[in-house]
Amino acid sequence: MLTDRQLLILQVIIDDFIRSAQPVGSRSLSKKEDIPFSSATIRNEMYDLEEMGLLEKTHTSSGRVPSEKGYRFYVDHLLSPQALKKKDMSQIQSIFADRILEIENVVQRSAEILSQMTNYTSIVLGPDHHENKVKSVQIIPLNLESAIAIIVTDTGHVENKRFTIPPGLNPEDIERMVKILNDKLTGTPLVELQDKMYKEVALFLKRHIANYDLMIEAFAQIMNIPVHDKLFFGGKMNMMNQPEFNDVDKLRMLMDVIDREDYLYPLIKETSGSGIQIRIGKENNNEALKDVSLITASFPVIGGQSGSLAILGPTRMEYSRVISLLNVISMDLSKALSTFYDQDDK
Repeated sequence: MLTDRQLLILQVIIDDFIRSAQPVGSRSLSKKEDIPFSSATIRNEMYDLEEMGLLEKTHTSSGRVPSEKGYRFYVDHLLSPQALKKKDMSQIQSIFADRILEIENVVQRSAEILSQMTNYTSIVLGPDHHENKVKSVQIIPLNLESAIAIIVTDTGHVENKRFTIPPGLNPEDIERMVKILNDKLTGTPLVELQDKMYKEVALFLKRHIANYDLMIEAFAQIMNIPVHDKLFFGGKMNMMNQPEFNDVDKLRMLMDVIDREDYLYPLIKETSGSGIQIRIGKENNNEALKDVSLITASFPVIGGQSGSLAILGPTRMEYSRVISLLNVISMDLSKALSTFYDQDDK
């Protein structure tokens, strides 16, 4: 059990280190107005906090820095909410100020603004596509041999895929195919596209289009749209500006993880629906993330869906401000996306 004096000294050390990234010494603490203790008293308390594993002594300085255990104690017991400034609120409101039609634009904009406001890497896990339905299909010929298929869903998701036009298919055939695809696929959930292509659409194409089997094969690949949630990033390179990652090898390891969606996706997804979650250092179960904290905030969307906002930053991150930002933006995203889905259902 920490004394009130130890709690105060620990909090001031961590707050100071978060701001400066420099080890904190007893002499500098004794000069602070909110620390009414002598340098000797502070030094003794710092020694005790180090013995408890809450502080660490660096090799290059007589000062102390927070340990992973110290950050965890700070987050669990000492953190207080931080009121956001008017400038912060204005930036957040700018995400939703434009009348953007596509959900993905709103989500991507949220990731970009969040990374700009924190100087960390932001990740947004949008609502999944399992319930998304086809709204329209277009085929735009590029030349005699290739074309682009554009599939738009009811939530604004757009999938563009280039494909090879089978020999003998003329512009009239393409027009007929587009009409058949829109007639038969509009309103179809993405998870049912492939099955419907083979079982229902193929019958109509066979009656009206030569080489229909080649087109079915081509479109079966086009319709193979991932239905899992999509990750949107902001400030992927921001970690390069953090002093903790001046070491090139350490930075390279971290960037490799950031570029691996197969690792980040389950790490963020498993916190979905759990409010604010904070993973510090080794709690992320990856050597490349041992100097990193991951804070996630889930947000509900109408219809039982959910998404998550996440910030990836050094363990020396501004926890209070980041949590306040995540709380506000996640609530606004929840309202915006729920409104979009609700309007679409009417």
